[in-house]
Amino acid sequence: MKDDRRARYARTGTPVELEQPGYYPGYSTLSQKGYWDATTREKVLSRVNKVPPIRFFNADQAATMQAIIDRMLPQDDRPPSRRIPILNTIDDRLHTGRIDGYRYENMPPDREAHLLGMEAIDRAAQKLHGKRFRELDQHSQDAILKCLHDGEPPVEDEVWQRMPIKHFWMLLLQDCVEGYYAHPWAWDEIGYGGPAYPRGYMRLEGGKPEPWEKDELRYEWKAPEGSLSDEYEPMGSKHAEHFMSGQEGTH
Repeated sequence: MKDDRRARYARTGTPVELEQPGYYPGYSTLSQKGYWDATTREKVLSRVNKVPPIRFFNADQAATMQAIIDRMLPQDDRPPSRRIPILNTIDDRLHTGRIDGYRYENMPPDREAHLLGMEAIDRAAQKLHGKRFRELDQHSQDAILKCLHDGEPPVEDEVWQRMPIKHFWMLLLQDCVEGYYAHPWAWDEIGYGGPAYPRGYMRLEGGKPEPWEKDELRYEWKAPEGSLSDEYEPMGSKHAEHFMSGQEGTH
């Protein structure tokens, strides 16, 4: 195992050899594909075998967005061949125009919001460090994104007059999380049983794993050096107000 993963079993302290992250070693949702109906099987397998090409972002925008995604949801603990293509999933949503069916009245359409926010992040990196966002070290990248998380622009920018920074942050976060956890390799990581149709589940009432599932085996993991991921701040009233205010004014 590479030391940069820094994963060790909690009881023994021995390093964890990971083909994939998570507490369910050896589990594979796709091993159950024979139990799914044809439509479900085709849909899930396409997420692995038919990764959509980049069509919405240009090459420069794609490189910047990938750097942002890498800090929003790092995949350092995954082998390169098993990293989930979040960028492609976001790009495909924007290219095809898929939406949630609503948006905040003070937010531009998702396509425009992503491009505006990306430009503002890049300008903040230039003003603070004289470099593009994707050229910064992890700590500097994390610090800029944390400002968005906190609802505080890292530098003054007219973009945040055109759309609330807190709503942009939630758009960005939602797209990253959905792109990750829609993929069967992420299901392996959390021990999710995958589609239940037509077989169904047998042991829901007892809270026991199904015969095809794996027992949880926990290990300790620390964030890479230079990351802000391990820093803790209590959720005070400011943070609560920030996130609760994101529930208002939808159209």
